[in-house]
Amino acid sequence: MKLVNKKDPMQEKLNIAVFVDYDNIEIGVKSTLRREFDVSLPLDALKERGDLVAKFAYANWGRQEGAARSMAENAVQMVQRLPSPRGDKNGGDINLALDALEMAFTHPHVNAFAIVSGDSDFIPLVNKLKEYGKTVFVVGGKAFTSTILQQNCHEFVSYESLLSTDSDRHDSRERQPRPQQQGGQAGPPMRDRQQGGHRVRPAPLDLGQAMPLVERALQVLERRAVQPQLGLLKSTMLQLDSAFTEKAYGANSFSDFVEKLKKADYVNVSGQGGRYIIERKTSTQPERPTPKPEEALPPLRDVLETHRLEMENGATADDLAGWFQSEVPTSDLPTYGFQEFSEFLNYAQDKLVVRVVPDEEKGLMVYLGAEFYPPAVPEAPVEQHTQEEEEEDEKQPIVEGQPSLLEPNPPPVKPKPIRRSRKVGTGSGNSADRPPRRSRKKKPEHHHGPMQ
Repeated sequence: MKLVNKKDPMQEKLNIAVFVDYDNIEIGVKSTLRREFDVSLPLDALKERGDLVAKFAYANWGRQEGAARSMAENAVQMVQRLPSPRGDKNGGDINLALDALEMAFTHPHVNAFAIVSGDSDFIPLVNKLKEYGKTVFVVGGKAFTSTILQQNCHEFVSYESLLSTDSDRHDSRERQPRPQQQGGQAGPPMRDRQQGGHRVRPAPLDLGQAMPLVERALQVLERRAVQPQLGLLKSTMLQLDSAFTEKAYGANSFSDFVEKLKKADYVNVSGQGGRYIIERKTSTQPERPTPKPEEALPPLRDVLETHRLEMENGATADDLAGWFQSEVPTSDLPTYGFQEFSEFLNYAQDKLVVRVVPDEEKGLMVYLGAEFYPPAVPEAPVEQHTQEEEEEDEKQPIVEGQPSLLEPNPPPVKPKPIRRSRKVGTGSGNSADRPPRRSRKKKPEHHHGPMQ
């Protein structure tokens, strides 16, 4: 088995081309994290995975003076997106996809691409780049990046995991805390809300929720007869779940993540000098089944149905979170794998339960999904006995010389003989056929003698 030559983002040197959909990532970060998008965070994370050979960002830069300065400081080439008269937002997406495909054809040394966006419209681009043998990274927020896009790339890097645990790293352009809306119920403060109006890295998940993925990866390596070292274990876990990140479990590195698993008595670790071997630990206790994410959707459906009138015109994510926590107090979203309520809404959107629209001023606006508006059942056609149907049952007349079911190819019609009347005076002299003659009147005789 030639496992060494297999293309692996953890072992092979990567030349990465970065493409930033600034309009999408900027409004997503503002609406979910209450802070400005910092392009240096994803760039620093991608530098840990390879060399950044090209960096492009697409937006209408005439309206983004502060962001243009940040792009110039990080040597990101800004591509101007000309807005159409109809305000079509897909213009920049099409330019980004075309430039990425062109680079895949014309620059063979570029073997990896990073798409900084949460737009699900880039799923065809990701699939096409993978067909050409390119490694694809996606950088976006877990709260606004499509779960389908997260699962279809080689590795998903969440923007939340790039935030520092304290509030010392933020620029002066961060938004102020949004005041509570008048006339509506404001939800209780979210656990990821920090003083100062911005959010930092959310609370970590329980290590036990990562064990199904760890055990599955170890089983794959055992079937391949390969020693489960750190690098191979992480790359295998990313192949099985590209959205995995050790920072979601409170670890700063993958070795720190394995050390936490060892202390929690989940795995056995042997070796030294950086060459650790990880093995599964057999347990006599029955394994507790891990709750699935879809099991958290029924309580959300009940809350949406209860507040259907409020949801018709849209409600903020904070208001919906307050209703959910007050009406379903026993629900613990982290046990289902969601660090934040906004991540749960993003998952529910992919299941058509809700529709989430980012708003720069109000944050995330939530509407009822297509599930609550099923298509109308078509009416059964009413049988109508028309006069035309009755006429079809009648026996059709047969016209001589015209095709029919009984005789599709009828013989041609024979012409009828024409009768001609005979002229008077011609014939054989038969007196019966002649018309009667008229009697002539005798003229009086004139005598020309001498008068007596």
